[in-house]
Amino acid sequence: MAAALCVEALGRDRVIGVLMPDGEQADINDSYRLVSHLGIKYYVVNIKGATDGLKSAFPEDLPMTEQTKINMAPRIRMTTLYAVSQSNNGRVVNTCNLSEDWVGYSTRYGDAAGDFSPLMCLTVGEVKAVGRALGLPEELIEKAPSDGLTGKTDEDNLGFSYATLDRYIREGVCEDKMTKALIDRKHALNRFKMRMMPGFPYGDGNADR
Repeated sequence: MAAALCVEALGRDRVIGVLMPDGEQADINDSYRLVSHLGIKYYVVNIKGATDGLKSAFPEDLPMTEQTKINMAPRIRMTTLYAVSQSNNGRVVNTCNLSEDWVGYSTRYGDAAGDFSPLMCLTVGEVKAVGRALGLPEELIEKAPSDGLTGKTDEDNLGFSYATLDRYIREGVCEDKMTKALIDRKHALNRFKMRMMPGFPYGDGNADR
């Protein structure tokens, strides 16, 4: 949806897509379909060499956790995006939405990074509505969201549906007490991702003087 919004706002000649499979990617054809539908220029950068290289260079006496491995690809992808962006004198669009951010379903300095974020205040349901308004193929709009890293859908990983989460965000309603508690816990644990990096204030804290 973010790419489609950029095309609508800036024109297809000012938008570049970057496809970044980590070796073989099961849903890569959906990415090709999107850039073809939008008619935008795109690059394909396979990051497998980078992820394999970092893993092999990791200190032997420091076991890499499973979560570290999962978050490695998104962070390498963001490095790739900035390399492509800088080489084109461009800006990186953040693709996260409010629903994902609310429960911390993003990788800090990975997909959570970017220079501007057109979807950050929209829930998943609202993002889908934008996609329909922009004429994106229904199969891409309703494709089950997946991080492409764990082999599971977002909702499998989260433990609740985006529809349930969206309603709770907008209306404050969640009938299932266990689901409500899970959402609240994830939100509390991950609120730091939605805030500016804390820093030690100098003097009276007014950095503009």
